[in-house]
Amino acid sequence: SKVNAAVYQDVLEHFMLPAADQLYGDADFIFQQDLAPAHSAKATSTWFKDHGIPVLNWPANSPDLNPIENLWGIMKRKMRYARPNNAEELKATIRATWALITPEQCHRLIDSMARRIAAVIQAKGAATKY
Repeated sequence: SKVNAAVYQDVLEHFMLPAADQLYGDADFIFQQDLAPAHSAKATSTWFKDHGIPVLNWPANSPDLNPIENLWGIMKRKMRYARPNNAEELKATIRATWALITPEQCHRLIDSMARRIAAVIQAKGAATKY
C-alpha cells in the first residue's frame, strides 16, 4: 500500500518499537529518518513525542547521511545476477538476499554516521563519497 502517515506509524508501532526494545532495552537511542512526507507529518512527529523517542534532525536534500542507501547498494550487488520471473520470485529473492545481510554490516554502517555527518559538513551539503 501507499505509505502515508497512518501506515508509517502503524509500522513504527508494530515493528520499530519491538525491534528497538530488543536492541536497546531501556537505553536511550535517537531514531533516524529522512523527510519523506509520512515521516515529517505532524501526526508522526506527535507519535514520536508521545512515545518519548527523539528523532535526528534531518537536513533537506542530504541522502548522503543515510546508511540505508549503502545497504540498498549491498542488496543490489548481491542480487545482480538474480533473474526472477515474476513478482513472487522477486519478493522471495529480496527476502533471501536481505537474510544474508549480517549484523556486523549494519553495525559498520551505523558506526560510520559520525564520519558521514562530518563529510557532509565539510562538503557544505554537497555530495560525498558516502
